[in-house]
Amino acid sequence: MPDTSPISPISLAGRDFISDLDFSISETEAVLELASRLKQEYRAGKPHPLLRDKTLAMLFFFTSTRTRGSFEAGMAQLGGHAAFIDSDTTQISHGDTAKEIGQIFGRYFNAIAIRQCDWGFGNRYINEVAQHSPAPVLNMQCDVYHPFQILADLLTIREYKGKHLKGRKIAVSWAYAASYQKPISVPQSLIIQLARFGMDVVLAHPPEYTLMPEILQQAEQGARQSGGSFRITHDMDEAFENADVVYPKSWGCMLTTSDLKESAEIGKQYTGWICDERRMALAKPDAIYMHCLPADRGLEVTDAVIDGPQSVVYEEAENRLHVQKAVMAMTMGGVAPA
Repeated sequence: MPDTSPISPISLAGRDFISDLDFSISETEAVLELASRLKQEYRAGKPHPLLRDKTLAMLFFFTSTRTRGSFEAGMAQLGGHAAFIDSDTTQISHGDTAKEIGQIFGRYFNAIAIRQCDWGFGNRYINEVAQHSPAPVLNMQCDVYHPFQILADLLTIREYKGKHLKGRKIAVSWAYAASYQKPISVPQSLIIQLARFGMDVVLAHPPEYTLMPEILQQAEQGARQSGGSFRITHDMDEAFENADVVYPKSWGCMLTTSDLKESAEIGKQYTGWICDERRMALAKPDAIYMHCLPADRGLEVTDAVIDGPQSVVYEEAENRLHVQKAVMAMTMGGVAPA
């Protein structure tokens, strides 16, 4: 006989969000639906104080622009308060352990959000805090994942390309930048999240800029299960050909070397890896250009592209606000999408 039992509403109350895979596909869909609703209400000037009197600890080990601004604004719009905590100006820099932060902040606050991107340490630290915290722990970016950025990316792609993404091609490409050795968390989260939503994901990078083997395996598995595809190329042009979405950005060659000088020298071999008008012409005429920002203008991307009609970077940045509000509402307040 068919199962006629009622379907339980999706609840994320009390849940951590550290890896992109912490939420199932149906749970992620629920987050996106609530984010879309909150975005509509926000633009219509309709208040939604879903977390009145709730508090969020925002613990930063790395500087931020969009992440701090969007979480702080989001908590205020939800009726709560976000406390900015800089690791360098607190006792965290003088001996507070991950266990102590989890035990104590987990009692002070209704959730703890952490940005810790130190290679080989950040994700372990966030998970250790979560192990000891009675409150949910949210990953604002680590050395392995950037889950909130990719939720915003996914919402943006759905807004421009529709909710059914199977068969849509995205080029996730390395691009040259002369600035610091950027974390690999954005491309890693992109490939595992978008592959499981059925997209045809092409990862392009020079040989030295490979990603973590377990992440590549997760992307392959997600593509198999969703009916999408995942492949790797070392040719940026090939990745861009006939793409619906292009997402070129720089990341460090952490799996090749930990020496910053050596990394900089390796990067100089690939200054031609830039998103310019020629490469955009390889993609579909209605392809969109995405970047998590800040972009190294003139190195990662030309002004003509990032400021051009195919760029959606500002909508993408705004969507950080809405997806983060949705996750906070569902994890901190037990809000279910209508």
